[in-house]
Amino acid sequence: MIRIADTENGKVRGLPAADPRVTSFKGIPFAAPPIGENRWRAPQPCKNWDGILDAYTFAPISMQDIPGIGTDIYCREWHVDPDIPMSEDCLYLNVWTNAKSTDDKLPVLVWFFGGGYQWGYTSEMEFDGERLARQGVVVVTVNYRLGAFGFLAHPELSAAQPDAPCNFGSLDQQEGLRWVKRNIASFGGDPNNITIAGQSAGGGSVLAQMACKANEGDFNKAVIFSGMFRSPYEPNPFFIPRSLEQAGKLGEEFFSFMGISSLEEARKLDARFIRDKYSEFRGAKNVMFCIVRDGKFCMGDAMKAFYSGERIRVPVMAGNTGDEFVDGISAENIDDLRNKAKKYFGNNADKFLSFNEAVNKTACGYAAVSHPEIGVKSAFISESRLECPRDCYYYRFMPDIPGDDHPGTFHSVDLWFFFETLAKCTRPYSGRHYDLARQMSSYWINFIKTGDPNGMDSNGEPLPHWDNYTDKNRAEMLFTSDGAKPAETESEFTSFLIKETIGRENGGITK
Repeated sequence: MIRIADTENGKVRGLPAADPRVTSFKGIPFAAPPIGENRWRAPQPCKNWDGILDAYTFAPISMQDIPGIGTDIYCREWHVDPDIPMSEDCLYLNVWTNAKSTDDKLPVLVWFFGGGYQWGYTSEMEFDGERLARQGVVVVTVNYRLGAFGFLAHPELSAAQPDAPCNFGSLDQQEGLRWVKRNIASFGGDPNNITIAGQSAGGGSVLAQMACKANEGDFNKAVIFSGMFRSPYEPNPFFIPRSLEQAGKLGEEFFSFMGISSLEEARKLDARFIRDKYSEFRGAKNVMFCIVRDGKFCMGDAMKAFYSGERIRVPVMAGNTGDEFVDGISAENIDDLRNKAKKYFGNNADKFLSFNEAVNKTACGYAAVSHPEIGVKSAFISESRLECPRDCYYYRFMPDIPGDDHPGTFHSVDLWFFFETLAKCTRPYSGRHYDLARQMSSYWINFIKTGDPNGMDSNGEPLPHWDNYTDKNRAEMLFTSDGAKPAETESEFTSFLIKETIGRENGGITK
């Protein structure tokens, strides 16, 4: 087993995981601490160390609201420890490997956590990489700066460091990925077989990294769980990057909110003061600092880059849970709905209104639909129409989820299954859930290894076949209480909305 690994900055020592065939290395620095003058700068080179660094424990989490003190479902699910160490010095990553030598050249997974670019950390219990590593994958989870520390923009920053004026959290992810490319062979990984993956904002981060052409050659596949969104109705501004000028004005407002007027002052402030004032600012202004269209890392809407093929074109696995981000049209009555249908669909409004789903009113409004489903499918169809299309695999997660809160398939619940960490959850999962988790994890492992999820289940049996999702083959993989089930379940209504969405992204041209 590899218990000591050489990195570009020095040797690191890991510990046997619960399964001693796996070694876990926790808290490996991949960049200099982003403190003092390094606050709001691109990640800087890590200093070398002498001797062997004991990589035994997770590093402190990024500056964010204290986890585990709320009553929401995520505080009950995994943000359970309000005493978890937290620090602005947070640029560390973790590695799980079952390689026996550096010659093994195992496929590599690089994971970016989610949390709206405001919250989250690599030490969340559902992200334990041991189960995946047991199946022959080197797992790396990368920490990055969040909120005001990761995504602030300000005119002074733009003037002082035009090559990296903002998007520091995204640059942290990028640097973590490049560290993996340079160092992972020492952990038995193959630097030429890397998959980047993430969920929610982590999935959006994968999308953004795919849209950044500077990353060409740094990864070979991508997995996006619940991170590709498109509304067939009103665009959601959260998913559209602000311009550098717009974000800079928000940064000026935030400085004023903190009672300062210059970058020099801001870099001297206590990190916890910034964190707390940003939390107040976020609530008062109803805004979040997220990825910015800076013309350096981010050139525009990453979804548009997927539609047009202006992304790093690698195979993609993506999908959504059944109950997340379902929304519809807010209308007072059918007449109001008809007017809005004309706004959204023009000459195709009557066709839209002919669907029973369109005129059905639910708690989500009329014509409720899953925005991530529309986002993934419209992007995948667009890819299938390009020259030399890359394989894209769509899933929908829809089993029963136990618990006295009757949560449904809420946003993020599938993470327990993909990482096969159900035993860490307090929900009373039973045998069928563990069987589903094993299948889902096996599909993911196969994709990480080859770019194709098909192959063998870890129990030695063939997995149900998962077809590529294309314009001509609307193949889905449904993850149900009875296991994985391939299907073509897309309704005419959903197909209509996908067609209209693609047409809108293509400037009104539908096919």
